[in-house]
Amino acid sequence: MADFQASDHRVEAARRRFLVGLGALPLAATLAQTSTKARASSMKSSARIVIAGGGAAGLAVASRLAAALDGASITVIDGRKAHYYQPGFTLVASGIKPQDYVVSSTGSYIPAGVEWVAEKVAEIDPDSNKITTESGKTIAYDFLILATGLELHYAGIEGMDTTRIGQNGMGSIYHSPEGASATWKAMSGFADKGGIGLFGRPAGEMKCAGAPLKYTFVTDDYLRRRGNRSKAEMIYMAQSKSLFGVPIVAEKVRMLFQDRGVKVNHEHVLQAIDLDKRIATYKTPAGSVEQNYDFINVVPPMRAPEVVRNSPLPWTEGPFAADGWVEVDRETLRHKRYPNVFGVGDIAGVPKGKTAASVKWQVPVAISHLLGDISGKPSTEVYNGYTSCPLITRLGQAMLIEFDYKDNLIMSFPSVIAPLEELWISWVMKTMALKPTYISMLRGNA
Repeated sequence: MADFQASDHRVEAARRRFLVGLGALPLAATLAQTSTKARASSMKSSARIVIAGGGAAGLAVASRLAAALDGASITVIDGRKAHYYQPGFTLVASGIKPQDYVVSSTGSYIPAGVEWVAEKVAEIDPDSNKITTESGKTIAYDFLILATGLELHYAGIEGMDTTRIGQNGMGSIYHSPEGASATWKAMSGFADKGGIGLFGRPAGEMKCAGAPLKYTFVTDDYLRRRGNRSKAEMIYMAQSKSLFGVPIVAEKVRMLFQDRGVKVNHEHVLQAIDLDKRIATYKTPAGSVEQNYDFINVVPPMRAPEVVRNSPLPWTEGPFAADGWVEVDRETLRHKRYPNVFGVGDIAGVPKGKTAASVKWQVPVAISHLLGDISGKPSTEVYNGYTSCPLITRLGQAMLIEFDYKDNLIMSFPSVIAPLEELWISWVMKTMALKPTYISMLRGNA
């Protein structure tokens, strides 16, 4: 069977039908809000606010603060010139979108009146309320928003070489737009021939924990469409005794894997790889286990960037301490020891929330508390741990999984989308509706 491909006019027609349908929904703003809603009058302030990081969280913060404050000094510090739409990496690695679909310019999202220091943050000194850049420039602040993102710790896997992504059956959807594109070529070659395919995720906190599952489902579907599923053994190496952090979702994925013949090995964490011999070594409770492969999707361990790990800001104990996640209150995103510091996005040491959808809900809460400090009127806004994962289960279908800190399933569209059903409309959300919403978020409008 031919691979899933939709012509441009069919895609555009589907997009229009979907957006028209959204317009009739009470919660349409959840996915399609724009700047039609008037903003409140700006608050006058001379506060010095530094945003460390110019990714999704940092840009969303900058846009909202620029609109909310009049006279404040707002500075974004980030050396990255290119901005990546990271939720689209899986789509590129699945042959659904081209590589340039996920690439734009950081500068295009910096709002008027906000200074952009295009350098890396070299040191954070919360005791002196200042940041030092890689050139030695010191920037003082009254408030600091940490939005540095995370570090993909590929060096934590012995033998891993990111320059070889796409070669000899090794892919990694997280690395970069180029890496995602190279992964697609490697996975497509595997779908043409079959063999042993290995999938999984690292231990610890990670960005978009559903992505490794999505890629397993997509690979399975390509094998079927090309008539080679019987020639392949698909193995998912789960890092724990569960396939997903939300029990009811984990059970649904287990059932789908069972139905599609995907074998699951629990408590297997990738610790080494021989890229020439195509052998992956996993750490298990019984010791190290080797597994040969024809294709492997390597998902590296993830941790806070070095500049954050070496600062006083990470947790010093508990589950988030080892990887350097920032010690923030999970409801307000305010630092527990430095009250003029907030952490949003991937860097925040909270139980859930390393997705772009989480950023959408975290940023307004953190800003409301910062503005409350400036105005002298404390905020009561709370982040409940909202996280969303459009979990692709085959080409053309997905499950929209939304949940909170308590693992409660949340339904933004209860009359349209059931969270554990494989639906075309959820696929449309992932492949067509979410990027415009993401860009709107960066501009402070969603």
